[in-house]
Amino acid sequence: MALRACGLTVLGCAPLFGGELPPPPASLEAVADAPLFLELVVNQMSSPELVPVQQRAGRLYMATVDLRAAGIDLPGEHGTEVALDSIPGLHSDYDSQGQRLVVQVPAAWLPTQRIGNRQLSPASEARSSFGALFNYDLYLNDTDDGGRYLAAWNELRLFDSWGTLSTTGQWRQALGGNEFDDSQEGFRRYDTTWRYTDEVRLLTLEVGDVLSGALPWTSSVRLGGLQLSRDFGVRPDLVTYPLPAFAGEAAVPSSVDLFINGYKSASADLQPGPYTLTNVPFINGAGEAVVVTTDALGRQVSTTLPFYVTSTLLQKGLADFSVAAGNLRRDYAIRDFAYGPGVAAASLRYGLSDVITLESHAEAAESLALGGLGANVQVGNWGVVNGAVSQSSLDSRSGQQVSLGYQFNSRRLGFNYQRLQRHGDYADLSLVDSPYARLSQRSEQATLSLNLDQYGSLGAGYFDVRAGDNSRTRLLNLSWSKSLWANSSLYLSANREIGDSQWAVQAQWVIPFDLRGTLSMSVERNQAGENLQRVNYSRAVPSQGGVGYNLGYADGDREAYRQADLTWRLQSVQLQAGVYGSGGNMTRWADASGSLVWMDAGVFAANRIDDAFVVVSTDGFADVPVNYENQRVGRTDKNGHLLVPWSSGYYRGKYEIDPMELPSTVQVQQVEQKVAVRRGTGYLLEFPMHNVVAASLQLVDASHNDLPLGSQVRHEQSGAHAVVGWDGLVYLEGLSPDNSLEVALASGGRCRVQFKMDGNQQQVPLIGPLVCR
Repeated sequence: MALRACGLTVLGCAPLFGGELPPPPASLEAVADAPLFLELVVNQMSSPELVPVQQRAGRLYMATVDLRAAGIDLPGEHGTEVALDSIPGLHSDYDSQGQRLVVQVPAAWLPTQRIGNRQLSPASEARSSFGALFNYDLYLNDTDDGGRYLAAWNELRLFDSWGTLSTTGQWRQALGGNEFDDSQEGFRRYDTTWRYTDEVRLLTLEVGDVLSGALPWTSSVRLGGLQLSRDFGVRPDLVTYPLPAFAGEAAVPSSVDLFINGYKSASADLQPGPYTLTNVPFINGAGEAVVVTTDALGRQVSTTLPFYVTSTLLQKGLADFSVAAGNLRRDYAIRDFAYGPGVAAASLRYGLSDVITLESHAEAAESLALGGLGANVQVGNWGVVNGAVSQSSLDSRSGQQVSLGYQFNSRRLGFNYQRLQRHGDYADLSLVDSPYARLSQRSEQATLSLNLDQYGSLGAGYFDVRAGDNSRTRLLNLSWSKSLWANSSLYLSANREIGDSQWAVQAQWVIPFDLRGTLSMSVERNQAGENLQRVNYSRAVPSQGGVGYNLGYADGDREAYRQADLTWRLQSVQLQAGVYGSGGNMTRWADASGSLVWMDAGVFAANRIDDAFVVVSTDGFADVPVNYENQRVGRTDKNGHLLVPWSSGYYRGKYEIDPMELPSTVQVQQVEQKVAVRRGTGYLLEFPMHNVVAASLQLVDASHNDLPLGSQVRHEQSGAHAVVGWDGLVYLEGLSPDNSLEVALASGGRCRVQFKMDGNQQQVPLIGPLVCR
């Protein structure tokens, strides 16, 4: 195609071809007023869609809504359409060659990017099934001086979706006619409690024997009643304490790397605009973060930011509380059912901000009223200060309590100071039913730890307590430890009660022989001036089961002391036995501990279960391999069950079965499930599977030729349909002992086949050839 170009300044007119056309005008003044549809590039970031741009008198206009859709937050008030060159801070260029509108704006005008997720894992629905658990610990003690007794601790739990009912106690009995305190014989009940947790509202309700909630500057008491409390433990993914967030701006597309204390912890790609990094590792104490941004040209900007993290604070807006009411427990572990006066107690912690957490506590009884307020305040990157003041009145006698403390932790230094002072006749619920007891007047403690890198770690502690009877105890502790060659370590310590001229010192050398065996040797001098030398060798029990033991010997200014014990951990029980003593006074002991689980009409034995567990069911199929978190944990028993006792409450664990060893006639609907179990309960995890009676049939006609490909087969008993494949083969499921087939031949016509089937076959058989008549 040819065009002719003629103009006043051209002497003649010549033909022009498409490849010789001049480029579009580079200046907007040469373009007639018209709407343009251009690719929008904001701070070097291209938009995937074209945007309408109006060109009038050499100026570019865009709709305000289109600018906002591109993420640009224009300052001030603007109409529905705005001239780009009229906005201070916005620079625009028309790229006629690429048909693009290139816009550069301040990074603060672009949307903030939040990079990272502070949740450890997504929240999961926790489950439980109906069942029962019995924990037991049998202990036999036999001493040469005539003491011999048998003790049996136990815990019984009954649970379902309605909650968990648990009771604990101990039975104790003297053996061999030895003298024994009659008050300690027989069964003693400890606690009986029903507990229900609402995972959505993060609330736990306890009814029965409860331990009241407390703050660091208050005390807990045992009650027979009820308690409602916040329970953050049901959400392992929830971080309750404030974490630092590092903010910045990227003018152009970049990448960002976060280094915490010299270690890389996160990387991400950035679009232009402000950003906030929230995927900070969950560390505690002071640290240093380095944020490095790199643009497309390789230019880097590094920013160093100190921070401080502490778990003693609550995030802004979070509240933690407990409210308890009931009767004080009397003579715990001595009498089964002994309760005193009615009381109530309540505690509350609230995150006023990310650096201030408020605390309050109240107690009440017929003769007692107590109230207190406190706070934890983060002082920049220099630690946390805590303080509290409370007032009490017991039988018209009043008193006050003041507590003050400071805590700082870093990679090299840790320091903690706490002081609690009581004035007047300060009292709390622990004294309501104990008229002759008195609280301590003052307690003070200071601890220091130093990380000296290649020179080891140094620790120091000072403790000062003035008891209610005005007696005073002051202790000083010094320690130093260092890792040596071949993973061995050296530990030195010195203790002294101030006012006593003697120091108690100890030096210990620990030498690991392998992954489970450890030899330790120590030299001691106690406050009485006696010198002792000790040697001990221990071998840990393998986590999957096996044998471990411990051997010890001590000698010096005292009579020689000897000890030896053996532990044998089986899948169903843990057995222990040992002997210890000095001279002719030796003590022998034996212990057996474990759990019995009743669920799905079966009883299972295991080592002691303190938290949650899962019973895997494979619909009666035995010897099926089961994996937990990609580790083989066992095979199902003859009834198709396997107890997995290692689940943690509210943790979403992965359970798998391996169907490769199952017969080919078994169909499995799923081989992997992830499930979270409520704390202290169990769940019946079912993997549905069933046996399918199936066969491959070879069908031929009366001349023993394979039936035509594509012939339609109908099983008359079940109504199932199939298609004849190559070589006259057809696969059918749901067969019965006597079977009839009707075949619609692909070449026209019909025929019938009859055959018998054995339903107990472990593999899919090939039957035939069968003549279709």
